[in-house]
Amino acid sequence: MTADTPLTGRLDDDDYPAYTMGRAAEMLGTTPGFLRAIGEARLITPLRSEGGHRRYSRYQLRIAARARELVDQGTPVEAACRIVILEDQLEEAQRINAEYRKASSASSDTPN
Repeated sequence: MTADTPLTGRLDDDDYPAYTMGRAAEMLGTTPGFLRAIGEARLITPLRSEGGHRRYSRYQLRIAARARELVDQGTPVEAACRIVILEDQLEEAQRINAEYRKASSASSDTPN
């Protein structure tokens, strides 16, 4: 097997659903019920294996970990999920804004 096989690419892919529900819950120090709850709240939507089992990506686990932090601090699951969604939207908006500023700055620096 060479370094540029498709498997290597998948292992480096944050969106590749590599973790089973049990393994994901173990990694987060939570229960499968918590993962189901944040799925029902539509914070994350795990992919399904051919057998119908939930599979989670590293990106989804980071999102779930943030929700767990909030729940551990006493925030209800539904509210924690909404907070995480809003944080994610804000981060994306700030990234886009920075790109627009950079493009605007670059275009104003070029002589006409």
